[in-house]
Amino acid sequence: MTEQIAATTGDGHELAQVNVARPVAPLTAPELAGFVAALEPVNALADAAPGFVWRLQTEDGDATAIRVYDDPALIVNLSTWTSLGALTDFVFRGGHAEVMRRRRQWFVPMREAVTALWWVPAGHRPSVAEAERRLTALRADGPTPFAFTARTPFPPPGGSPVVADESAVCPA
Repeated sequence: MTEQIAATTGDGHELAQVNVARPVAPLTAPELAGFVAALEPVNALADAAPGFVWRLQTEDGDATAIRVYDDPALIVNLSTWTSLGALTDFVFRGGHAEVMRRRRQWFVPMREAVTALWWVPAGHRPSVAEAERRLTALRADGPTPFAFTARTPFPPPGGSPVVADESAVCPA
């Protein structure tokens, strides 16, 4: 797993994020060729992004082989960041945003939440099981300090309030 040393929020916490998606076809299908081709460049952008700390990956450099919710069709992205602003800057601006604009052609729309955020102690690397618990809680209870969204953020334990970035709008 790749790890980059970065400053935390200053209060000893980093922001964990998980998102899951159901591809419209197997990753080896022609319909997903554009997504698969974008994986390595987008992961490289993440690795170099200001505020990036860590991302879940196998020896192949991505997490597409890692199962979530015991569902072989779902893929997972799990990472940690120094702040909500760093995460939203990466997700909603620049090269990643270009890829997000095409997500509807690659992924089945899901009615339930697909992304959850939560604070972790600096240096903690969340597991897939932990991410599943957080996303499940968000789906059941809505945003809480245990699991929240970029639109409804909560501060780290003992930290200053976090303000949602209203300009962080999904480009798709």
